Amino acid sequence: MTNIILCGGSGTRLWPISRTLMPKQFVKLFDDKSLFQLTVERNSTLCSSQFIVSNQEQYFLALDQLEELGKTDVAYLLEPVGRNTAPAIALACMALDPEEIVLVTPSDHLIKDEAAYQKAVQRAQTLAKENNLVTFGITPDYPETGYGYIEADGEDVKAFHEKPDIETATAYIKQNNTANDQPSTIHYFWNSGMFCFKAGVFLEELQKYAPEMYKACQNAIGGDASASSLNEVKTSSPMGVIRIRPEDMQQIPSDSIDYAVMEKSDKVKVVPSDIDWSDLGSFDALYEELPKDPDGNTENNRHIAIDSKNNLIMSHDKQIATIDIEDLIIIDTPDALLISKKGSSQKVKKVVEKLKTKKSELTNIHTLAHRPWGTYEVLLDHDNYKIKRITVKPGKRLSLQKHFHRNEHWIVVSGTATVTVGDEVKLIRPNESTYIKMGEVHRLENQGKIPVVLIEAQVGEYTGEDDIVRIEDDFAR
Repeated sequence: MTNIILCGGSGTRLWPISRTLMPKQFVKLFDDKSLFQLTVERNSTLCSSQFIVSNQEQYFLALDQLEELGKTDVAYLLEPVGRNTAPAIALACMALDPEEIVLVTPSDHLIKDEAAYQKAVQRAQTLAKENNLVTFGITPDYPETGYGYIEADGEDVKAFHEKPDIETATAYIKQNNTANDQPSTIHYFWNSGMFCFKAGVFLEELQKYAPEMYKACQNAIGGDASASSLNEVKTSSPMGVIRIRPEDMQQIPSDSIDYAVMEKSDKVKVVPSDIDWSDLGSFDALYEELPKDPDGNTENNRHIAIDSKNNLIMSHDKQIATIDIEDLIIIDTPDALLISKKGSSQKVKKVVEKLKTKKSELTNIHTLAHRPWGTYEVLLDHDNYKIKRITVKPGKRLSLQKHFHRNEHWIVVSGTATVTVGDEVKLIRPNESTYIKMGEVHRLENQGKIPVVLIEAQVGEYTGEDDIVRIEDDFAR
């Protein structure tokens, strides 16, 4: 069985800790591990191989975090633009043997009862072998309006329901309580977004119910510029990287697997799953999962609480003191501060929407940004100048590039940098510097055995990250 891990989504409801280039699945929230890492570990014991579907930026985050786990035997399918879950799953399935059973999981869910989860997956695998499309229904314990619901009679799916209002959700829970002693009657489950089926069976149903999408996905996977990668991946044990061309991806209709297939197929089964599950879709949900002190405040050695109770406090750098407050959410990052009442954190996405209208970088990236070659941290950002700390991993190099709106000064702090400026290549050692004029072609490289750390000072009319013209790039960006 192959585990297809979906890494899309930007996790806007957990802003400001979650950003487009560091979404919630890669934020280390639990015992210094990310939800993505926990997903990989949880499913590694159940599946013989794992196949990650992500965009280019998240690909490098995934590589780094898998390296921390010591996992390298993973395949990737890279989407230049997201087209929702149905195309993502279809493209991955097209690269597998049609008889291969796949377990499709999001990368940003928390599952704490792993024994119950294993039993649910084993049951789903049995149903998938019988050519069913299997979904996992989470047993609800309260009327949640943020999830879709599955209406089922035993393992037979009767209907999928959109996110309900509170009255409808309450009626679902009441129906469940009435039906608990009568297993053959209707139950309502939260739609988990996890699936299990044979790759070929799913593709047959997709072709039947969404033929335009199926054909566009076929064209995209057939038009992959990395054809050799596809040949490597097309087995029951995937390896390699498939990159979909932007022009092919744009032609694929965007739709979820629920709308495209699951709501229309007559082969759908559900496995009721009481697995202590959460999609961590809000800070309220995150609060429930974090350890707390005797006053109900989330544990944080940077927090001093005076007569304060039941608060979610997150800060990594600043000391936070609270006095006489209750039921608040306080999220502090180097460049943004969020304060909300508990129970209102679903509205965080409205903040993100407002920031996007202002074209703010705060929705896109943290001051500390991860790149395939290392990291950079913005230390100071003002009109006409910006200062960064750049760290380049051993054996890595930035793209050969130029800028139209800024000059750059590089001062090496540690390590030895190989610097290309125009036609000149030179070594820059600690406490030495170089200057790159606006429009000059340049590159930074680390040929040594330890990280290169340098301070970059940018001066110019515009210092945005999109003022980069890449001439040559090791990472196909």
